Amino acid sequence: MKRLHPALRPALSGERRNLPTAAGQLSYYIAGPDVVAATRPLLLIHSINAAGSAYEIKPIYDHYRQTRQVYALELPGFGFSDRRDVEYTPRRMTDAIHAIVEEIARRHGGVTVDALALSLSSEFLARAAVETPQVFRTLALISPTGFSRKGPRYDPPGTTRGRPGMLRFLRFPLWNRPLYWLLTTRPSIRYFLRRTWGSANIDEGLADYDFATAREPGARHAPYFFVSGFLFSGDIGSIYDCVQLPAWLVHGMRGDFVDYTHAATVDQRPNWLRQVFPTGALPHFERPDGFIAAYDTFLARQP
Repeated sequence: MKRLHPALRPALSGERRNLPTAAGQLSYYIAGPDVVAATRPLLLIHSINAAGSAYEIKPIYDHYRQTRQVYALELPGFGFSDRRDVEYTPRRMTDAIHAIVEEIARRHGGVTVDALALSLSSEFLARAAVETPQVFRTLALISPTGFSRKGPRYDPPGTTRGRPGMLRFLRFPLWNRPLYWLLTTRPSIRYFLRRTWGSANIDEGLADYDFATAREPGARHAPYFFVSGFLFSGDIGSIYDCVQLPAWLVHGMRGDFVDYTHAATVDQRPNWLRQVFPTGALPHFERPDGFIAAYDTFLARQP
């Protein structure tokens, strides 16, 4: 069922479209030159958090829309996509990526896609690329999860790190709404962004949009599955090991998301390139020119 979001403004410029899928109705933004004349399409995917949104990839989207067709997906539970009270899992998120890539391929005559994802969404993108490598050309993973000192996760296929007791607690009817509102007050959002940046110099536009999107009906559903671990793949170590496409792993040096103890494992793989920026977890906000230059260099090396 189509849902209206009268209070929420678009996160990005360009055209916003809806795509009916098995994962629910998905929303995505599209911008760039005419599809016939465009170069290879670029897919961008925001991260997962208490107030995730497509605004998180805005600097990349705004830059590349000038020269190529750019698509920015809003994952299930976020933005203008369905925010139904359903089970949110890596499978649902991966299927959403499959659906948008199929739509891009339809529009572009089967041309392979360059795809970029932030943080936990990197796990979903990597899984999609392992399942259908023929539809992607490259992967870019910014501050991806799954490489911390706890080691890569090699649990049975399809498992998650979910904690059922925590999910039941978060969703208890008496407090599930006020608890989410508490997590997404303006002070709370700014606190978590400062931890992401490793600095007080956060992006104010992102902070404002996080607050707005967190006030949408159903905004709490997907984040509660995130907080309780159900969106973290138990087998992500095996997934990363199976990635055969050219992959660019980027992370920063400040803030809460700098534990890449096991990222050195990809340094031994010829298809992976790892780069570190002197930033927090969102280098494209702090060092947009340097980030774009590095990404362009990576893309230029691919056939």
